[in-house]
Amino acid sequence: MSPLLLFCILIGYFALLLGVARVTSKGADNDSFFIGNKSSNWMLVAFGMVGTTLSGVTFVSVPGAVGADGFGYAQILIGYVIGYIAVAWVLLPLYYRLQLTSIYHYLDVRLGRRAYQSGAGFFIVSRLLGATARLYLVVNILQAIVLDSLGVPFWLSTLVVLGMILLYTYQGGVKTIVWTDTLQTSGMLFGLFACVWILLGELDMSIPESLERMRSQGLANVFTLDVDSPNFWLKQIIAGALITITMTGMDQEMMQKTISVKTLGDSQKNLLSLTAVLVVVLLSFLFLGGLLYLYAPLVGVTATGDRIFPAVVMGHLPAAIQIIFLIALISALFPSADGAITALTSSYCIDILGIQRRPGLSQAMAERLRRRVHLAFAFLFLLLVMGFKLADNPSMIGVILKLAAYTYGPLLGLFAFGMLTRRTPRDRIVPLVTIGAPVLCAILEYNQAYLFGHYRLGLELLLINGIFVFAGLYAISQPVGDNARAAPVA
Repeated sequence: MSPLLLFCILIGYFALLLGVARVTSKGADNDSFFIGNKSSNWMLVAFGMVGTTLSGVTFVSVPGAVGADGFGYAQILIGYVIGYIAVAWVLLPLYYRLQLTSIYHYLDVRLGRRAYQSGAGFFIVSRLLGATARLYLVVNILQAIVLDSLGVPFWLSTLVVLGMILLYTYQGGVKTIVWTDTLQTSGMLFGLFACVWILLGELDMSIPESLERMRSQGLANVFTLDVDSPNFWLKQIIAGALITITMTGMDQEMMQKTISVKTLGDSQKNLLSLTAVLVVVLLSFLFLGGLLYLYAPLVGVTATGDRIFPAVVMGHLPAAIQIIFLIALISALFPSADGAITALTSSYCIDILGIQRRPGLSQAMAERLRRRVHLAFAFLFLLLVMGFKLADNPSMIGVILKLAAYTYGPLLGLFAFGMLTRRTPRDRIVPLVTIGAPVLCAILEYNQAYLFGHYRLGLELLLINGIFVFAGLYAISQPVGDNARAAPVA
């Protein structure tokens, strides 16, 4: 198919997003940008969050990983379900009770200003790295299938994509993203199920027949029973639960949309509905991965990992499916960055700059400041995407989960300490504890062969990181009575 036609589809899709943004951002202010005026429809938020949760990494990397790990990702999925239930029934009631705009304000109320800033700081670092890794993956694929042939350099592609995202999030923020994410999730899911249907037809198999073929070729294995393996089933389930608790329940981007719903009950319905949809969708992505690895040898495709899906679709499937794949890929691209830039802007403005704590700052000045921060984060995104381009890891889902273990671990430790103890840490030492824990984890991982023999650390590093922070906070804290700081314990 002509790259020029594919490029025109990309521009048309973006024009549609701009139209949605134009309608939804009318009369928007900082309150609309940060939490959507707390008037978002819970069903739209739930559906749109599917796209944010999955992103381009799930769309490409989860099917690609089936060749190496089978259906092993389902172990993490079991943990996801446990984690979402915990977020819905433990964290959301706390956030609504305190009427938070930034969830890290809880750390200020409970543990002190340095804990608050440390939590917000680690969110900013984690979301910057995670979102740019996701953005890099999808832009890199678009580059390979469309833009290279048009002579467009990678840096310019990234700059244009970020410019597009800025245009439709600049004014409306969350108020706009709730609607654009709904549109983008629809495109991604349509692409997923269309590709599954076409591949089943190309293979001339029914679903049961294809599953049996996957099983016979070792593509459908779920549980890893080797205790020494990083993919041991119990570690993966626990890690999945902790990843969800931290990357959803302690993540401003995800919670910013969730707490934009008017009532706690609707917000909980939003999260539980999201969980049900995610189970179906992620299992479908694993099934798609199995189909890709069954089909690839028949047409001479040798690509694996993140490259197999685009190689099969763009090289061997009908033009209509190529268009659907491109739309789905673009739909996976934007939610991985638009919500992240918006949430990072919100967190930096509220938690670091404290614009809601500065009574002398007029609304007009606050909005100008917020826009400048928004532009600054877009520039940081550009720099980090170029960094991932230089690294060029073949499987970005592993990179993202490893980054999460290091950057979300301190958030896990901070929130757990606040909710599970009635102690207050010495405020000025908290940043040293939260920075020291990931450093200790890195030392532990580097020396794991010497320390643990055949045992290999996996995603349990997230838990270890959190435990280090919890223990460090305990060591620098003292018991408190029934005072205001100790009160907001779940």
